[in-house]
Amino acid sequence: MSRKLVFLKLGGSLITDKNQAHTARLDVLERLAMEIAAARMDDRDLQIVLGHGSGSFGHYPASKYQTRQGVKTAEEWAGFVEVWRKAADLNHLVLEALAKANLPALAFPPSAMVIARKGRVASWKLDTLLKALEKELLPVIYGDVVFDSELGGTILSTEDLFTHLVYHIPATQLLLAGIEPGVWSDFPKNTRLLQEITPGSLSLVKAGLGGSSATDVTGGMAEKVRQVLSLVESFPGLKGSIFSGEIPGNIQRALHGEPIGTTIHS
Repeated sequence: MSRKLVFLKLGGSLITDKNQAHTARLDVLERLAMEIAAARMDDRDLQIVLGHGSGSFGHYPASKYQTRQGVKTAEEWAGFVEVWRKAADLNHLVLEALAKANLPALAFPPSAMVIARKGRVASWKLDTLLKALEKELLPVIYGDVVFDSELGGTILSTEDLFTHLVYHIPATQLLLAGIEPGVWSDFPKNTRLLQEITPGSLSLVKAGLGGSSATDVTGGMAEKVRQVLSLVESFPGLKGSIFSGEIPGNIQRALHGEPIGTTIHS
């Protein structure tokens, strides 16, 4: 397997209008797909596991039914299916954009592959995803509902999935592309952008970390930072980055290892 394995997430805020239910930003999706294709052409050794959020597709029904907190009643199971359907709808649009860019993308829906326990991945047979990487395909995962041995059902974000994958697949970069230029130290004023965050500096910036300005059932910015910091502490060779995918070329540059946005490292 290539040593240049990158986990890249296209955030729900980037690929959908999170203030309008079930609204994809198709022009943005197509541009991002072209940037990923260009990066792969530039560097034949580059391997990517691509993830994406559910944005205004999955978060609205997830918030309505509180699916992430657990699924027990018949109404909650109906909500579980609704979240699954909306997340799959967006994934279909993502795959269409990737196909237009001639990318060999193959979806790996977590709902069909992952079992969780108390909101964390408990089992995930990775043979097929690893085989896709071996054959130079582009595996695509996304925030999705999963069955949970304690909660009945829940939702796992792309970050939750990456957190599990990095223990089994040695990535060198974890890139989270959204609409913000990075992590603000004074959210929601947004006047001071952090160039880097380390485990030692977290306590100094924690008070300024905010959540999300739109519906987000999987934790917002503070949770993203916490998860990435935990991973770079456990894997010193891993570097994280939270940056804006709104700026044309940023995805391609980030995939080539250029420092963009807020860098998170040990």
